[in-house]
Amino acid sequence: MKKIEAIIKPFRLDEVKDALQQVGASGMTITEVRGHGRQKGHREIYRGAEYTVDLIPKVKIELVVADNAVEGVVRTIMEAAKTGKIGDGKIFILPVEDAIRIRTGESGPDAL
Repeated sequence: MKKIEAIIKPFRLDEVKDALQQVGASGMTITEVRGHGRQKGHREIYRGAEYTVDLIPKVKIELVVADNAVEGVVRTIMEAAKTGKIGDGKIFILPVEDAIRIRTGESGPDAL
């Protein structure tokens, strides 16, 4: 099993979520996060005052999938989240040792 964490632009969330459901990735956790990568934020002007926005709003999608589903899920996220502009986001893939469904006690891939 692998945990996939994707940091994307907030306005792409619905497209990514719908695309993931189309490929059968049903369980996911969505978190509103803030951060920056290489772009280190940007400058804005509000009521004549210039200020730096160095923590940009993003959305983090977390899901755990079976090893054989990783490639398809990652490709789906990339296609749905891509705008072609800076700040499209990142995808991280981490190993998962075990998963346990609290209600039934199922573990491993059966718990997904």
